[in-house]
Amino acid sequence: MEFEQLKLENQICFPLYAASRLITKEYQPYLDELHITYPQYLVLLVLWETDKISVNEIAHRLLLNTNTITPLLKRMEADGILQRTRSDEDERKVIIQLTVKGLDMKLSASEIPAKLTSGIKPEEFSLEELVALKGSLEKIIKILTEK
Repeated sequence: MEFEQLKLENQICFPLYAASRLITKEYQPYLDELHITYPQYLVLLVLWETDKISVNEIAHRLLLNTNTITPLLKRMEADGILQRTRSDEDERKVIIQLTVKGLDMKLSASEIPAKLTSGIKPEEFSLEELVALKGSLEKIIKILTEK
C-alpha cells in the first residue's frame, strides 16, 4: 500500500476505540440491572465521589461539553436519580445532587469493578498490566487535554 500510515492496523485510534467500545459492552449487563446507561454510570461515579456539584464541574471531570451532559442529567432527574437546582450564589449555575435513589444505587454499583476484572484471567492480562495501561491512558489524556 502506498499510504502505510492509512492502514487500519497502523492507527493508534482504532485499538483505543475498539477497546473502549468492548469494555463498555462488558459493563452493560450490570448497568441494565441498575437501569442506567454507561454515560449515566460515569455521572454517578462523579457524584458518589463529590455530591452537590455544578453541571460544569461534572462536564469538566468527564471531559464533556455541558450541552452534551445536560440532556443526560435531565433524564436522570426524570428517573429520580438526582435533582437539579439553581445555585443560591449564582443563579446561572445548576447544582446536581443525588436523591436517595441515586445514593442507594452506590451499594449495588460497588460490585461492578470486581465483576468486570474477575472476567480477566491473570495469565492473559495481569493486574500490573491493567494498572500500567490505565497510567498510559491517563498520560495520553493529560497530553491531549493540555493542548
